[in-house]
Amino acid sequence: PQQILLLDFLIPAKGLWDHLPTEGRLTNSCIQARRKCQANPTCNATYHYLNSCASSISTSSPAEEPLVPEDCMEAAQQLRNSSLMSCTCHRRMKNQATCLDIYWTIHPARSLGDYELDVSPYEDTVTRKPWKMNLSKLNMLIPDSDLCLKFAMLCTLNDKCDRLRKAYGEACSGSRCQRHTCQRQLRAFFEKASEPHSQGLLLCPCAPTDQGCGQRRRNTIAPSCALPSEAPNCLELRHVCVSDPLCRSRLADFQTHCHPMDILGTCATEQSRCLRAYMGLIGTALTPNFVSNINASVALSCTCRGSGNLQEECERLEESFSHNPCLMEAISAKMRFHSQLFSRDWASSTFSVMERQNKNPALRLQPWVPTLFSCTLTLILLSSLW
Repeated sequence: PQQILLLDFLIPAKGLWDHLPTEGRLTNSCIQARRKCQANPTCNATYHYLNSCASSISTSSPAEEPLVPEDCMEAAQQLRNSSLMSCTCHRRMKNQATCLDIYWTIHPARSLGDYELDVSPYEDTVTRKPWKMNLSKLNMLIPDSDLCLKFAMLCTLNDKCDRLRKAYGEACSGSRCQRHTCQRQLRAFFEKASEPHSQGLLLCPCAPTDQGCGQRRRNTIAPSCALPSEAPNCLELRHVCVSDPLCRSRLADFQTHCHPMDILGTCATEQSRCLRAYMGLIGTALTPNFVSNINASVALSCTCRGSGNLQEECERLEESFSHNPCLMEAISAKMRFHSQLFSRDWASSTFSVMERQNKNPALRLQPWVPTLFSCTLTLILLSSLW
């Protein structure tokens, strides 16, 4: 008989689903806020003026200090009491590009990379659903096969994951590769595949000596096609990113959720949001990747050589990936979880994770979370046909 493993990462308290935002119901979508603004002549006129400001903002090179015209800033201030100023978007929403265009139109200063660390355009509204895994076919694998191969098999067994993975595999293969098409398909995979499947493929643990496993993990995002063949300057790469509303949004989201707030490395938000923000950059101009097949260090595909007076700024950008304690610990924690999940004694090891989290104050959730969620990790084996 088939064995179905159900993973409930977060189970909300009874009756709370109706009060939680879903992918299709943002609390204040920028598209909805724009419709409200259109019904108000003053708001509508101000918005149209702000929209015309985009052409007057110069961002011709990474070295220049672009300025927002004063009248454009005043127009933005006039909307401070409207719902537009607090509107957000979602990575999996329909018309995401339109939503982000509206967001950056009403925040002209942020359009230039003047990121404040609490202004991600995205509202975190992804609700976790049970992950169904068919484990019966995994028994055909060699027991000691690497975990990246096992997660690849899990993706193959899932119709949606398999279809999305094949789409970017074909778009990113060999001489036929067109970088923009490859990146678009990569984004589609990480936006539409379930998080357990996409995170399993990208963040599967490998032994340092297992270069085959490390290569499979590194090739998850097709580095030969999705990344530049020659490393550009990191500031030039960021300039390209900031010029694109989607990439700019993903960078702002990453800075919001993976930012160490002090020299001790205290992180701004929880690890799950940091990982989601990090993976959101895959398929953009700032696509990060593992630097080798023998460790889990990540970096941008760029260099700071030739940065001149902007050397320190360039190094800060590069080190926000390669030496980011929040990102490094989030990746390590997810890999440890994946390793325990598929260990030989997976049931006891998974429940031991729960025990350690309960005993370790540093891993406990904030006091208000239990009122929203009953945080449990349940493992159920059903000995019947699905």
